[in-house]
Amino acid sequence: MTKIIIEVEVRPSEDENKVLQAIRNLFDFENLKEEKSGYIKILVAESHTLLSLQKFHRKLREERILDAARKYLTKNLIGNVITFMLNKQAAAVGKISFVDDEKESPLGPIKVTIEYKDPQALIDWLTPKTAKGVPLWENPIPSDE
Repeated sequence: MTKIIIEVEVRPSEDENKVLQAIRNLFDFENLKEEKSGYIKILVAESHTLLSLQKFHRKLREERILDAARKYLTKNLIGNVITFMLNKQAAAVGKISFVDDEKESPLGPIKVTIEYKDPQALIDWLTPKTAKGVPLWENPIPSDE
């Protein structure tokens, strides 16, 4: 089963619509819910299909960061779950910037968790190996079944 969860804090100084747009710039999703943690609102976007990652797939190629992204995703793979964080401000302008520590994104990062039956196939689709910046292959999107 495929499960994608995208979480992002909305700080009191932030416009919720702009934070939501930061997510939409990189991902599609099926459901959105709001949670509260003290004075901070947390948006939680969910999907159960890899089709939700197509924008992210395209942006990785546009920004020519396949090698770096592949290393980052592989490093953050545990079992059948890939977790990573993205800089919220970069996402707000449609750019991908991975962060290792929450402090690297001053207003909090976008946290992405992807659970998939064959995470290596997912990584190979999102971030194929390259030679001189050119993908060595382009696999079709893996099946959700």
